[in-house]
Amino acid sequence: MTKKLNIIIIFLLISACGFKVVKQSELKNYYISNVKTNGDKRISYLIKNNLLNSIKDQSKEPLNIELSIKKTKGIKEKNIKNEVTKYQISINVIVEIKNKDFTKNDQIIIVKTGEYIVSDQYSKTINNEKKLIDILTNDLSDEIIFKLSERINDL
Repeated sequence: MTKKLNIIIIFLLISACGFKVVKQSELKNYYISNVKTNGDKRISYLIKNNLLNSIKDQSKEPLNIELSIKKTKGIKEKNIKNEVTKYQISINVIVEIKNKDFTKNDQIIIVKTGEYIVSDQYSKTINNEKKLIDILTNDLSDEIIFKLSERINDL
């Protein structure tokens, strides 16, 4: 009898802890009004479009963002014949938030890395690189939006 009572008490304590999942849609009390970019043109274009298309509600607080993007490509693996078999791409993004509520410019630094395989045909290798860059930029855009909502709502 006491085991059952202890199990019921533990279950009630654990299930009623008061934890509430925060909805990301409720946290977005801003919109991105202006995005300035410098660095890699293709990645800048993709991230800028993803950011501007993600938050369109103009009735909220405007944000100005400046993105500094740096892409580095390096060799990940070589085979016995000293031929490159894998490349690694690293994309570094520094996001500067400019808003009337911030007394100074706030910065967010995000780094994403990935690797792709070198194919027998050069065109397939280029396609592998482009696919990896698209995946990394989508991940970067999502993380930038998440970090912005965290930063803005901490105030």
